[in-house]
Amino acid sequence: MRFQVMRDSQARLAAGHWFTSAVASRRAATVGALAAAACGLVVTACGSQSPPGTASPAGTTAAAKTASSSPSADGVDACAASALKVSISNSGALAGQAGGYLKFTNDSRTPCRITGWPVVTGLTAKGTATLFRHAQSTMFGAWHYVAPPPVITLQPGGSAYAVVVSDDHPAGNNANCPAPYVRLRVSPPGGSGSVVVSAWLPDARSYLPACTSVNGSPTAETSTITTLSSLPH
Repeated sequence: MRFQVMRDSQARLAAGHWFTSAVASRRAATVGALAAAACGLVVTACGSQSPPGTASPAGTTAAAKTASSSPSADGVDACAASALKVSISNSGALAGQAGGYLKFTNDSRTPCRITGWPVVTGLTAKGTATLFRHAQSTMFGAWHYVAPPPVITLQPGGSAYAVVVSDDHPAGNNANCPAPYVRLRVSPPGGSGSVVVSAWLPDARSYLPACTSVNGSPTAETSTITTLSSLPH
């Protein structure tokens, strides 16, 4: 009898272990099924997606993919400084401002795209650098900003323009304007690199003035890139 009781106890214990294992296995299967269903509903939560900041299977990060999409829909890249010849044309003085047209000429063998404000910095003979403001309108060149700025595709040899101007008279109690800008460091919008050109205004027979406003802030500014046909010339 004792032997029979022991056998019954061991059987009950084994059955208990089997039941616990079965429940755990079923619970794991249920969790796995729910995870698979979640993956099916929300793709970005699945393990097949690369974690933020890591390379994709092809070895390209999301940031690199964004950078590589810079060409426009027609496959034309933004104009780089190395592809452009920059000079000042149509210079002069009018209504308290002196300036000229920055001329951007495509000096390469392939088309490039240009739009928006160029980055222009005025340099004095002593090396003082002043970043030009983004103009909303200019008396010289009679230019007014209209959003969005035009997107201009420059064919080889083609040109686009931006107005650069500055007040040419001292403001307030200032007797004189600071020393003028003798050079301009110019970077095309959306492109790379920069070029340095002379700030001499042939028709005004002077360098681009560096006059300030009444509160002492620089008055030099630049327009967006535009076509010559949209400017008086």
